[in-house]
Amino acid sequence: MKNIPRIFIGDNVKSGMTILAEKSVAHYLGHVMRTHDFLGFGGGYEFSAHLSDDGKSIIIGDMTKHPDPSNDITLYFAPIKRTDDLVNMATQMGVARIVPVITDHTIAHHINWERVKKIATEASEQSNRNSVPEISAPIKFSELDLRNLCFADERFACSDKPVKDYGNLRNILIGPEGGFSESEFATLDASSAVPVSLGKTILRAELAAAIAIGKLLK
Repeated sequence: MKNIPRIFIGDNVKSGMTILAEKSVAHYLGHVMRTHDFLGFGGGYEFSAHLSDDGKSIIIGDMTKHPDPSNDITLYFAPIKRTDDLVNMATQMGVARIVPVITDHTIAHHINWERVKKIATEASEQSNRNSVPEISAPIKFSELDLRNLCFADERFACSDKPVKDYGNLRNILIGPEGGFSESEFATLDASSAVPVSLGKTILRAELAAAIAIGKLLK
């Protein structure tokens, strides 16, 4: 049981159901892992599951006792060149939702979101969570709800500005490679959004996201 594969099988599955097996899943189980038994998960739950002998169906068995280690954090981020890495790390850290935000300095406008969703699914399988984070369609910075939000503030790395208490906030915003623009900082500063320090050095956006998520988990 130690090396039994874990595969995402959908968010609306239940014990006793039989569902169609995707060809890639059938190939992976039958030809790569050489097994028909695996753990299927989705919607926060994990089940014992079995691939039919003809490789066309998945029979969902009993629900396991494995709890979902995911959390309720929403990550808002400006798409970057390393969006794949950012989403991979955020998924492994258990975030529930990932929302791309187009900012003034966003330069990565042509992200393959289907590929990103596949990466999130694979990261969920690997990280032992029972759910795949929801990845929303990109929104503009002007559409962002600044209530109950904290944001990674790179200005802390260049000043002695005191760190505010971000309390129990569960929404975090990460800027692009070039940081937030002056007008975006002005908007954030005039709102109830809470700035968060990530240390005294300037970080890559993907690392900033991981550290920021870690702060909210404390």
